[in-house]
Amino acid sequence: CYAWGLGMTQDLPTAVRYFCLAAEQGDVAAQCCLGDCYYEGTGVPQDDQAAARYYKLAAHQGHAGAQCSLGRCFAEGRGRLQVVDEAARLY
Repeated sequence: CYAWGLGMTQDLPTAVRYFCLAAEQGDVAAQCCLGDCYYEGTGVPQDDQAAARYYKLAAHQGHAGAQCSLGRCFAEGRGRLQVVDEAARLY
């Protein structure tokens, strides 16, 4: 896998490209991974709004990890989100 260098050379921009393709098709794991990439600035420029957008897509489809990550965005006010009650609900 390009993201982690398993069985091949790690290539973060290529990993992000594949995450984007899968996320656009509604793949919740790819949406969450893409949210992580934007949150941390891994393979893409760091972008809190993009991270929150992808976390929200996956969270609304029931992805527990994305729900937790979106809750963290709300709690920390990242991605222009600052709603403590919503953060508590998602955590």
